[in-house]
Amino acid sequence: MAINRLLLTALFGMFATASASPVNADTCRLCEAEPAENQEKQPQKKTPLKVEILSGLTFNRAAHTGEYGGRISVSAQGEGKIQGGLVNLGGYAMAGNAIIKGEPGRFIRIDLPNRVQMSSSTGGKIEIVNLFTNLPNMPRLGMDGQLSFSFGGELAVRGNISGKFRGRIPVTAQYE
Repeated sequence: MAINRLLLTALFGMFATASASPVNADTCRLCEAEPAENQEKQPQKKTPLKVEILSGLTFNRAAHTGEYGGRISVSAQGEGKIQGGLVNLGGYAMAGNAIIKGEPGRFIRIDLPNRVQMSSSTGGKIEIVNLFTNLPNMPRLGMDGQLSFSFGGELAVRGNISGKFRGRIPVTAQYE
């Protein structure tokens, strides 16, 4: 008879745990899992993407040979090329480099603007056009949650303009 009472007490203890408040729900092995439809409604926590620019896009120094403008292009590998009414004055062309950090293995989309206006301290303006990256069509963060890439573009010089030009290229990234 004493054995039956002990068994009854143990079963009651398991029932009390199963019907306990939600605070203890994570330790309950008898509790039902939340229905799948409720789990889908809850927003999933995402690690925000972080864009870090390691080096900016740098174009060769150039001078006009006439009234016409020209273009200076820099590939994603850092190769510079000068076209039109410009002559190379030296300096190093450098591709921009960036790293994206976020959730490991996730596909992402990286957007660069179509045009970026640059200005000098004297009020002159030129544009960077045709920005591009060396990323594949469907970029994906590595298992370490990081993705490095390079970007290049063309500097369009119109007319007879001079100065030291500066501008910012906004790089945005989002999960697919």
